[in-house]
Amino acid sequence: MSTSPDTRPIWVRPEPGTRRARFSREQIAAAALAIADAEGFEAVSMRRIAAQLGAGTMSLYRYISTKDDLVTLMDDALMGESLVPEGELPADWRAALTMIARQTRTALLRHPWAVVSLQGRGAAGQDGSFGPNGLRHFEQSLAALDGAPLDTAAKLELLTIVDDYVMGSVLRSGEMQERNQADPQYAAAVMEFIAGQLATGEFPRIAALSQDPAAAGLTDPDRVAARFERGLALLIEHAAGVLG
Repeated sequence: MSTSPDTRPIWVRPEPGTRRARFSREQIAAAALAIADAEGFEAVSMRRIAAQLGAGTMSLYRYISTKDDLVTLMDDALMGESLVPEGELPADWRAALTMIARQTRTALLRHPWAVVSLQGRGAAGQDGSFGPNGLRHFEQSLAALDGAPLDTAAKLELLTIVDDYVMGSVLRSGEMQERNQADPQYAAAVMEFIAGQLATGEFPRIAALSQDPAAAGLTDPDRVAARFERGLALLIEHAAGVLG
């Protein structure tokens, strides 16, 4: 009898029977997300999750086989957070697509490490995108465009464009958050370097911008959120016109 590991996607492998199971995949994913939120994605391990759940490390291997399985569960849990609650999707397709984009952004901003750490991770990332919640998210996105005067190809392209915009916005917000949380000594050294470069006179536009009140507070969360909303509205309206 073969003892090789089962390399099929986790979604097609059965969970332990109810008599044997102490935890669900959802509980494991929630514990992993909590650890990543508190300590960073690098801190997530089977040992840490087991401690969080009050279980033995080896017992978790009844539920998941590899780190890729764990990443897949975490990714799918995030997709679940990105779902608009049942019955709340507006009838107007523009409003519906806007609500989904806003919900997705909000979910990812709760876990600013996720875009970099979970996206594009080969097979694990792909499995997460097509897990139960990933499929629900895709189905909801398609439902949002039911009333759009676009053919199938245009609808799929519009969804991709909006997804790219949301991901880019979240990535930029995460970068700003990291800068704001940087070690004070490091941040001071960066500012000193920039000041020295501006003093050379080689960057007159950047020097002028640094003194312009209009540039102050550009990273304020309220301004960032408002900028996201304006950009999203323009994007959907323009893309719909071009694609239609």
